Amino acid sequence: MSYRVVHYINQFFAQIGGEEMAHVAPELREGFVGPGMALSQAWKGEAEIVKTVVCGDSYFAEHEKEAKAQILEWVKAEKPDMFIAGPAFNAGRYGYACANICAAVQEELGIPVLTGMYEENPGADLKNKVLMVATANSAAGMRKAAPVMAKLALKIMKGEKLGASCEEGYMPNGIRVNFFEKERGAKRAVDMLVKKLNGKPFVTEYPMPSFDRVAPNKAIKDLSKATIALCTSGGIVPKGNPDHIESSSASHYGEYCIAGVDDLTADTYETAHGGYDPVYANADADRVLPVDIMREFEREGKIGKLHDYFYTTVGNGTAVASAKGFAAEYAQKLLAAGVDAVIMTST
Repeated sequence: MSYRVVHYINQFFAQIGGEEMAHVAPELREGFVGPGMALSQAWKGEAEIVKTVVCGDSYFAEHEKEAKAQILEWVKAEKPDMFIAGPAFNAGRYGYACANICAAVQEELGIPVLTGMYEENPGADLKNKVLMVATANSAAGMRKAAPVMAKLALKIMKGEKLGASCEEGYMPNGIRVNFFEKERGAKRAVDMLVKKLNGKPFVTEYPMPSFDRVAPNKAIKDLSKATIALCTSGGIVPKGNPDHIESSSASHYGEYCIAGVDDLTADTYETAHGGYDPVYANADADRVLPVDIMREFEREGKIGKLHDYFYTTVGNGTAVASAKGFAAEYAQKLLAAGVDAVIMTST
């Protein structure tokens, strides 16, 4: 008798479509779909995916309560030995959905859960509540991720004791367990030091947090001759959000022309951001992207010129790696346009 598993995937891995189909509501399919095949092959008959839940990333983000209720109903009816979601890699909304539906299944149904994603995925914020396998940042890492997830899942279903995160492949979850090491600390420390001095690989026993250090640019001596650009993570977009920037875990940014625009009115601009009350931003988008004040400064000669384009995205749940990628791309456009300085607004 094999263990029963219910698997959760998004519209992309179900081969329904990409972003244009992210609105699809939850549906239940028989057996495995997409990446479920790799899990099933790794189990070699010891476990099987009896049902696959498919849900669009945008649908889950915009109808989380309804989506959870429906998925929990399906999972409860199947009485599986385990619930697995993903892996989501660095897809922000997918990772958020995987982590949160796993948390709901675990808390409300008492069923063991497992998911997988890139360590900078916004969904990884729940790694202290939900067991997560660390994956590469793209689906190209599926071949490595699936066997690790399958092995870990089988171990959980068999009731076997899990080893340390570095041994099993899951993200550190803040749980520390005392154990006796084979060699004393002094020898381990010297061994690591010798490896480091000789340029050999080693694994620290106490990883330190890594923070970016960005050196500030030199001050602008004469603002009255400078070209200033506006950028924002507050999600300000032309009315109707023509590039469909997501309300959470944005996958792209927008570039919009404001040449000749003196005021961002409620009829022409709005926010796509889903992480704050949009009422005041929709009533007057200048509150987030101050085009009106910059035009005043331009007329008064306080700045030389307001750049003709602004760049925008949604910071809500967006992965750090994604944000860096956006900035690296449009920074080159700003440099090429001769922009002297950027005002980056948030919410």
